[in-house]
Amino acid sequence: MSAIIYHNPRCTKSRLTLAILEEKGVDFQVIKYLDDTPSAQELKVLLGELDLDARSLMRTFEAPYKANNLDDESLSEDDLIQAMVDNPILIERPIVKTDKGTVIGRPPENVLAII
Repeated sequence: MSAIIYHNPRCTKSRLTLAILEEKGVDFQVIKYLDDTPSAQELKVLLGELDLDARSLMRTFEAPYKANNLDDESLSEDDLIQAMVDNPILIERPIVKTDKGTVIGRPPENVLAII
């Protein structure tokens, strides 16, 4: 079993999810998405795997959400995805992907369904 985790080391939920992967002996690749931001195409793939729309993956309480008026319902999926590329702090975390599926580690135990 191998996994990819889109991780923010400053996030408690992300660290707890990472700890579960370690505890279960999962081989994983860490992507620190604030430094290595997924492209718009990569986000579209993740959204499809998560079965979410872009707004559902966004951290709506972050300053860039409010500063860029991202609550505007007229914004398209592409607009919202681009906002996450431009401001990766807006991406909900952690996202974990294995060959069994993709989940958001909120709560961290969500990862147990795909490992």
